[in-house]
Amino acid sequence: MPQALPDWPLFGLADDVRPALAAAKAAGEAAVLATLTVVEGGGPRPPGTQMVFAEGIVAGYFSGGCIEADVAAHAEACREDHAPRTLVYGEGSPWPDIRLLCGARIEIFVERVAADDPALAALLAFTERREPAVWVSDGRRRACTPPAAVSLWPGAVSRRYDPAPRLAVVGGDPAALAIAMLGAQSGFETTLVRPKGPQAAPLPGVAYRRDEPAEALAAIGLDPWTAVAVASHDLELDEAALVAALPSQAAYVGLLGARARLPERLARLRSAGVTTAALARLHAPIGLDIGGKAPWEVAVSVIGEIMALRYARDSASTSTRSPAAAAGAPA
Repeated sequence: MPQALPDWPLFGLADDVRPALAAAKAAGEAAVLATLTVVEGGGPRPPGTQMVFAEGIVAGYFSGGCIEADVAAHAEACREDHAPRTLVYGEGSPWPDIRLLCGARIEIFVERVAADDPALAALLAFTERREPAVWVSDGRRRACTPPAAVSLWPGAVSRRYDPAPRLAVVGGDPAALAIAMLGAQSGFETTLVRPKGPQAAPLPGVAYRRDEPAEALAAIGLDPWTAVAVASHDLELDEAALVAALPSQAAYVGLLGARARLPERLARLRSAGVTTAALARLHAPIGLDIGGKAPWEVAVSVIGEIMALRYARDSASTSTRSPAAAAGAPA
């Protein structure tokens, strides 16, 4: 019997379907992976968006309700007959009564992935090691390799996976707590760092460390998919965190604090040996200028800035402000 979608589409809050694939594998269940491959006319989701369907598992969304139930029915058929298929919605669709409200035309590639599929095992291994990978499949033959080793064949589609975004928040005041909580809710693997803080932090979905910033950030690992928000309201603690974070590979380093005190803080960092090039990466004051200073407003501005910079890099946009300009350092 086809799997009925839940009344509330909480499954659509999961943008990364790898945890769902891992859950299906752990349960020994075959999963159906549906990948958006073509978007014409401004659809609601970009190419590469995915959904996963397995026994008791649904994750991801394509349209916010226009086609998900129909995709689920095709996924169930694919799981039973093992045959891959391409679904077309919009112009040229064999189901003209199913349309996206935006008027777009999209194509979705649907494939069954067995729990013991070697490509799935490789994808999850890349994920565990926080290494980029590319999935290539025609629905019957598939591979998962590093980006530099990708080899396409006729009829195959590909999808790149980057490590999950990660966020380290240094601090323990209400603004820091709000940044950490919103980061976790926004899909970041989030860790709160509060040296010598209480034994536990009451933040669902947020990891917690009590060691000094340098040790904590080294243990977290500052790779190109990690952001660091420094918000401790302690000059020495902030400085220690920035000295560790700015020379790293972290994609984003932001500092909460008054703009008027920024020159003084930059001078302290230079004295501590932070180079001009590293200082140019600092976002200070932290976050987009949305006009609010309440904890949740600060959190929205910080997470918004991190996401804006991520997508600006992906699209080569120059719409976000320069870190060098924000830090008062030469480009």
